[in-house]
Amino acid sequence: MTTAVSSTAIPDPWRGLRIWLWITLALVVVMITIGGATRLTGSGLSITEWRPVTGAIPPLSQGDWVAEFEKYRQSSQYELLNQGMSLGDFKFIYWWEWGHRQLGRLIGLVYLGGFVWAAATRRVSLRQGVTLFAMGLLLGMQGAVGWIMVASGLEPGMTAVAPVKLTLHLGLACLFLASLVVALVRFGAFSGDAAPASSAMRWATTGLFILIFCQVLLGGLVAGSRAGMTFNTWPLMDGQIVPSTSLLFVVQPWWENFIDNPALVQFNHRIGAYLVLIAVVWHALALRKGAPDIRRRARGLMHIVATQVILGIVTLLHVVPLSLGLAHQFLAVVLLIFAVRHATLTFMGAGQRTSQSPRAAETLPA
Repeated sequence: MTTAVSSTAIPDPWRGLRIWLWITLALVVVMITIGGATRLTGSGLSITEWRPVTGAIPPLSQGDWVAEFEKYRQSSQYELLNQGMSLGDFKFIYWWEWGHRQLGRLIGLVYLGGFVWAAATRRVSLRQGVTLFAMGLLLGMQGAVGWIMVASGLEPGMTAVAPVKLTLHLGLACLFLASLVVALVRFGAFSGDAAPASSAMRWATTGLFILIFCQVLLGGLVAGSRAGMTFNTWPLMDGQIVPSTSLLFVVQPWWENFIDNPALVQFNHRIGAYLVLIAVVWHALALRKGAPDIRRRARGLMHIVATQVILGIVTLLHVVPLSLGLAHQFLAVVLLIFAVRHATLTFMGAGQRTSQSPRAAETLPA
């Protein structure tokens, strides 16, 4: 005869919060990827107006499409690059940009709805609520910069958005993504992965995140200046590992080369990739006798970076086709997520991650 043993499950007050944050995180990953497709297809300037509410409705009739196309035909991008574009071709780029904007609206609604629910049901402490509110402000800022970026590309004589503004737009999106990962860890996601670590190792993982984040920003400059479409050889550029200064510094004033000169922008992205690869390999080797969880995360980062470097080279050699370009950007987002997760878990250590109530969690760093 078998005796049934009853047990009472411990309630998890953060389960709903984690589901909300996971959904938001997934949407942001898709958003960044679609943003890359919008850039690679040259679709970002196809919608020339910013209407937060009525702009959610696409053209519904042939007359609407013709009117929308006529607005685009008045832009410099059409006049200088896309003269003779058919209405069908315009619809292709329009749908990419429209989808990008709608996903942005959806992310805003999902985040706002989840925040209101969490605050109304007191699922978070005051400190956590302020942190989540600040994250919402960051999301709103990212959307505002998105329109400023598009507006820069609609100025007379411009055929694309300003690379710096595109990079800022991408950077804010990645910071919001990073904040979501940190919040997920602090609300109990990735349980069992934290382990004690020295202060030096905690700061080393933070440094790795900063290095990877800067490399993502360099990738934004590459996309903004279309630097990936030039010097499609590896490991040499223009027949040299380090191109001549006459190639790298042709723009005046000299500092604008770091933004607008495709040769220097691509060179910096290449050097950044080498530095990230060296850093993660060193990090994995330094932790080969460390705690199992930290060692496993370090090896995982090394494998992702190695794959990303190979994918970047293949993408460059094939002159950035849409499929490879998106894969390269998607893997960069995955790498960023794992770097943030690794840094957060290592920085917090095992002693700070327990299954606590929201009130007890006020002792955790915000």
